[in-house]
Amino acid sequence: KIKKPNAALAKVIITQLGGPDGELGAATRYLSQRFGMPYDECKGILTDIGTEELAHVEMISTIVYQLTRN
Repeated sequence: KIKKPNAALAKVIITQLGGPDGELGAATRYLSQRFGMPYDECKGILTDIGTEELAHVEMISTIVYQLTRN
């Protein structure tokens, strides 16, 4: 839990959300590659990784919210 807002830090952290190297882009790539995968075991792995990347999006969003509230 972040108690002290810090907009400068939020600006740095929010860059991890978007862009080609961001968490949202990674999640989208893993989940879209899953549909072209011919092997069921690999589909499952890509689904798990993509889902975990979406969890990272949630964590980063929460951090940014806490750093910018009020």
